[in-house]
Order: sequence, then C-alpha cells, then structure tokens
Amino acid sequence: MRRSRAVRAGSVLAAAVLALSACSGGTDDKAGVNVDVNSMKTGKGESVDDYKLADAPESEEVKVGVDDSFTSYNANVPGAGHPGANAVLTAVLAKPFELDGANKVLLNRDVMDSVTVLNKDPQVVQWKIKADVKWSDGQPWSCRDLYLSWLAQSGAAKGADGKPVFTAADSSGYNLVDSASCKDETTFEAHFKKPYLDYKALFSTTGWVLPAHVLEAKAGIPDVTKLTPAGDPAVLKKAADFWNKGWRDFTPELMPASGPYKIAAVDKNAESVTLEKNPQWAGAKGGPKKVTIRAIKDKNEMASALENGELDVISSSQPDESVTKKLQGLSGKGVVCGSTQQLSFEHLDFNYKRMFGDIALRKAFMAAVDRKAIVDKLIKPVYSDAQPLGSVQFFQGESGYQDRYSTKSGLGPEAAAKILTDAGWTKDPDGIFAKNGKRFEVTVTYAPSDLRANAAQLIISQAKQAGILVHGEADPKFTKGRAQQGGFDIALFGWSQAPFKAEGAEVYRTAANGPSHNWQGLSDPKIDQAFTAAVSATDPAEATKQYAAADQAIADQYATLPLFATPAIWAFRGIDRVYLQSYNGVLWNVGEWARTS
Repeated sequence: MRRSRAVRAGSVLAAAVLALSACSGGTDDKAGVNVDVNSMKTGKGESVDDYKLADAPESEEVKVGVDDSFTSYNANVPGAGHPGANAVLTAVLAKPFELDGANKVLLNRDVMDSVTVLNKDPQVVQWKIKADVKWSDGQPWSCRDLYLSWLAQSGAAKGADGKPVFTAADSSGYNLVDSASCKDETTFEAHFKKPYLDYKALFSTTGWVLPAHVLEAKAGIPDVTKLTPAGDPAVLKKAADFWNKGWRDFTPELMPASGPYKIAAVDKNAESVTLEKNPQWAGAKGGPKKVTIRAIKDKNEMASALENGELDVISSSQPDESVTKKLQGLSGKGVVCGSTQQLSFEHLDFNYKRMFGDIALRKAFMAAVDRKAIVDKLIKPVYSDAQPLGSVQFFQGESGYQDRYSTKSGLGPEAAAKILTDAGWTKDPDGIFAKNGKRFEVTVTYAPSDLRANAAQLIISQAKQAGILVHGEADPKFTKGRAQQGGFDIALFGWSQAPFKAEGAEVYRTAANGPSHNWQGLSDPKIDQAFTAAVSATDPAEATKQYAAADQAIADQYATLPLFATPAIWAFRGIDRVYLQSYNGVLWNVGEWARTS
C-alpha cells in the first residue's frame, strides 16, 4: 500500500540505508562483462538537482512483470494508491519533482521552469510550469491541474453536512495551505498557514496531478479555479462526485497522459496494461514505443517468464529465497539482477477499539514476538544484511534513527506471560490466558502474500508459547477498505513512503474529520504535539528532533511493531540500464531505456 511521506527540504535518504545485496551483479550477454547495477541509480539526463529524460534510441516493445495489477487512474482516493498503480502512473502522469534510484529529489525540468519559496514567514511557494506542456489530448498541463489537486486533497472543501466532499486518501501539506491561486495559466501560488519544509512533496509524492479539464467537462464546471473551499457546497459536490468516482474504470478519453507514455489499453482479465508513447510529451521522444505491464502474483512464474524471454524486465516485492537463487542463476543467460530494501516496511498494528485497547495486552504481544527469528528465516536469505527495524519514522542509517523496540519485542514467552499474570490474567487448562471469561484470542489479518503468510505463522507459533492464541487470516481486500474501517485485531501490512517525512503524521496522529491513515484508533497528545512541531519546523535539525520525539511516543504506546524494511528484487535482459526506484518502481525512467539486444 502506498503511503507517501513528506521530507524536509533538501534532504536525501542515505544511500547506505538502501544498499544493494544478493544478486547485485550480472553479465551483459553481448559483451560478456560484469555489470554494476549500482551505477544505474541515476537518470541519464540527471544533473545536480535537476531531472530530464535523456534522449535514447527508439525501440519497439518492452514487456515488464510486476506484482500488482493496475486498478485506478485516480490513485489519490483511499485504497487505490498501491505499487500496481505507482508502476503505471509514474510513466503516465508528470510531476514537478522526480525521485531517482538513490531517492534524490530532483526538479523535473521536462515540465517545470521552477519551484520557488517566495517568502518564508508566512510561507509562500510558487510552482512555475514550462510553456506549452500538454496532456496527450492536446489540452494544456496547467495551473488548473495543480489547483484541482490542492482543492481535492486539502480536506477543506465541505458539503452541506460540513464534511469533506472529496474522498482524498492523504491531505498532508495541502491542509496547511491557507489560500491558493493561479497567477496565470502556468503559475500556481500557495500561501501556507504554517511553515512547511516538505513542500516539494506536493503534486509529486503526495498525490498525482489529474486533468482538471476532464473534470470540468464531465462535472459541468466552467473553471475549477473559481471553486473555493468555502464555495457553494452543491457545486463542490458536483466536482467531488466525478473526482471521487469518475476515473475508476478505464476510459481513454477521460484518462489522458502528461508523462512520456499514455495508457493505450487495460485488460482486467489478463491483469495487463499497455502503454504507448505520448505524442504530446514535452521531453525526449526516444525509448520503447510500447510498454506492456503484466501483473504476475506467482514470483517463480515471473522469474520463469524472464528466463524464457516472455518478459524483458521484472520487479517484485517480498521475494523468497527460491526466487532469489533462481534469478542469481540466470546471470550466464545475460540476466542482470539486483536486490535492495525498499522505502517501505512491514509492521503489526494493534486495534485500540478491540482487545488491544488494554496496554498490558499490547506489551505482552510485543514481548512474545521474536522479530530477529522472523528476519533470519524470511528476509536474510534475500537480503543478507537485513535486521529488525527499530523505528516507524526512520530507516537504519538515516539521521534520527534509533532502535526503540529491541527492549520491547522478543523478550520471550516467560516475559510475556509475566506481563499478563501481573495484569490479572490466568491460564486456561489449554494454556491460553484468560480474564473475566475472555480469552486472549486474536486474529492477525493481511493481504495475501507468501512472505506475510510465513511471517504470520511464525508469529502464531511464538504467541502460542506465551499463552496467546492467534489465528491467521489472508483477505485479498484487506487493504482496499476493510483495514481503513478498522476491521482487524492485528493488521500485518506495509507502509510505502517517499524520502519525505511529514505525511507519517496522519498514520499516528489522532484522527480528525478528514483524510487519515490512523486506522487503529491511536490517540496520544504527546504524539500529536511532536508531529505538529515537526511538520511546521523551519529548521531541518529541529524537524528531525521532533520526528524522533514522535517516534519515541509511538513506541511508548506499544501501538505498532515494525518488523523489517521490505526487500525487493528486480532483473532484466536486453536493456542497457534498469534500476528499481524504491517508491515508484522500475518504470521511473523507462523513456530512456535503450535496447542492447
């Protein structure tokens, strides 16, 4: 599941955090020489702080295999923003800032002239779009599109009932904009209520920019920039109804492209998407004419498709040892392979509205779960340097990281049992703890994946030794509505994040009347205060200090247990350089791929 976070301006996650491991080598099948995958993390047209798609020889079709299918053009609504959407949209929808393979934040010079802080207090930021940037249908990619993104994701546009009319998944940053306007067709200006160091996330990692002209035509809105959050609720609802639901099924005329590729076809039965070159694209015109993206759930099947030449590129989250070894063994056939830890992590969330409203139960469960055993068995065979993650705000090696969970988790069954005994729980004859006629019996729920299923089984076994009865439940729709509604005892899933930080606040801060990712019912003034201070800090060092304070307050609540940074693997053959961008996938620079065979 995608959950973007916002970043203190100018900071970049240390490369060491996401170092390569396992199958990071390969041979070129023409030259027969070793290939350094790590050298592929920068774009060919990248320069200092700027990104441009480089010129590349035109080629025919490339076929790409990914884990998840594409489901929605509007990935800004709850449940739609996941890796399957990112994999496609990163090549289809332009954004002011790009992330390269090293997670460096770069101004997208193909579509932007500048993004400038005009004033620091109060903060005013201006986005200046290049002249003549167009959607694939010939309409301008303009200030109207940025204005719609702000209006829809700010949470400020209310209906007659006083509730937000746009069902945006995330309002981070947009909700701090006091007013916004179009100075001209290419200039968007935002006046902030409070300082926001992470403004570069807006319209880039926090929400895709969608075509305002399509919404205007379908909703009967003459000019979206005339709509304001305090405007006529009935008119706002007309706009919101289309924004919320109008971009669900694939309708080509409603889903133009602003990036180098456009969506030509979607086959839901085959779980495939076909991309073709966007004739109106503002940047370099080379690279593959056609890109076919297939979702393949079986990772061994995906690897076999690469081996057999049915696919040219594959990328997969949560690979197991057998897939990793299989791909390593293909280097003699010209396959280049790399593995890394992504900007995402697996974790357990405890639902405060059910049994885990009792902190003694949260403490006992954490004590019973041996994360090192999980990592050693499931992750190290894929990524040899893996270790349990000790933070929900920082990755290992990042400034601000501190292990806050090693003294809380993996303490052993005896320690877990003592916590329960001290809280008045006693064991039933079958060895399961109970109190006042209620047994410590819970379910861990997750979206199906082999890695999560195996992790759940280890957790079930560890918990049982401590007198806690845990059931495992795989639900294909878990992160597509049920989790958001709090329908779980323990949720096992992953948060995906950009190298920005501010949006993490919406996961742990007290849920308000608006977009929120706090699905577990957590509420703590210490957490809220630390995030408020961090998000509006004007000094990066102070922001890090406050994010660390929030991180500690979350750990003190025993609210969530981070397990490990999610491993990923990618492999390719017959293309000069492919690198898995840990947030947007392998297609972030597909327009500059060059065929080698």
